[in-house]
Amino acid sequence: MCSTKILGCRASSSVVVEKLHLSSALRRLILLSYTSSWFSLFLHNCVLVCRNRQTDELSGTDIVSMTPWLAPVVWEGTFDSILIDSIFKQQNITIATTVFALGKYTRFLKDFLESAEEHYFVGFRVHYYLFTDQPGEVPEVKMGENHHLTVRSVPSMDRWQDISMGRMEILEKLIKNELASEADYIFCLDVDTKFYGRWGVESLGRLVGVIHPWFFDYPRDQFTYERRPESQAFIPAGEGDYYYTAAAFGGSLADVHHLTKTCREQLNIDAANSIEAIWHEESHLNKYFLYNKPNKLLSPEYLWRDISISAAQVKIIRFSHVAKNNEEVRPNF
Repeated sequence: MCSTKILGCRASSSVVVEKLHLSSALRRLILLSYTSSWFSLFLHNCVLVCRNRQTDELSGTDIVSMTPWLAPVVWEGTFDSILIDSIFKQQNITIATTVFALGKYTRFLKDFLESAEEHYFVGFRVHYYLFTDQPGEVPEVKMGENHHLTVRSVPSMDRWQDISMGRMEILEKLIKNELASEADYIFCLDVDTKFYGRWGVESLGRLVGVIHPWFFDYPRDQFTYERRPESQAFIPAGEGDYYYTAAAFGGSLADVHHLTKTCREQLNIDAANSIEAIWHEESHLNKYFLYNKPNKLLSPEYLWRDISISAAQVKIIRFSHVAKNNEEVRPNF
């Protein structure tokens, strides 16, 4: 249950975690002696779990920093940015990042790209893949070192729901056909957003979900899961862990490919049966994460609901939706 505070590590991992936590210098030596990004991720997650346990014990606010399946939830104060950057600097990793800007959503591109270049994986290799039906509207934004932007044309669509749901198929094909030799990780982000603080390698994992900013402090029975059994996105009452946003998710190429392929297949089954899940691809994403647990969760710091809205648990806003008039920017609203 998402509102339950997890205060301890299970016995199977506590000994390893404690030993890793005893000495940051020893931890650094161990981590720097390996070249495998997977081993680095494993040890980093162990450190996060242990650090998060202390955060829970000492915090005056009610935050959840570890899931029942011992996946860390990344909040401010749960990671050492200097240490984790030094670990991944050795890996020469590339993070593919996809963003869709169709119709009037091209107006959000300038702020998205400029703020990303200020805060998003600074110092690491990033390749943005921008999908748009208006390539001529893409602004010129100076890319940082080892940051690249590729623009891809896609057809216009009459319904915003189709734009939203169609992304899964495009992402599936991109990963399968192009990214195997081009990137190590991928994040899929909404364009009507802006970065305000660091988003770095602390966010990397095999499969990464972002807790929805509207539901992070809600009880599970208020989550807007798809409740109709006839939909492939159906989640029965009483089940579920967290409510995840579809505006930001990521992980390894293999894991995100499996996610997008599964969601695309289930969306197609629903379409063939004239069913549309309540929150479209986000409903299918939540069904996928229920049965394929993310090994890392990002707190609402990594996607907030509006920069002007505050919450006691959120000490820093790294990435946020921007205010907009849905009726004005969305077709068929």
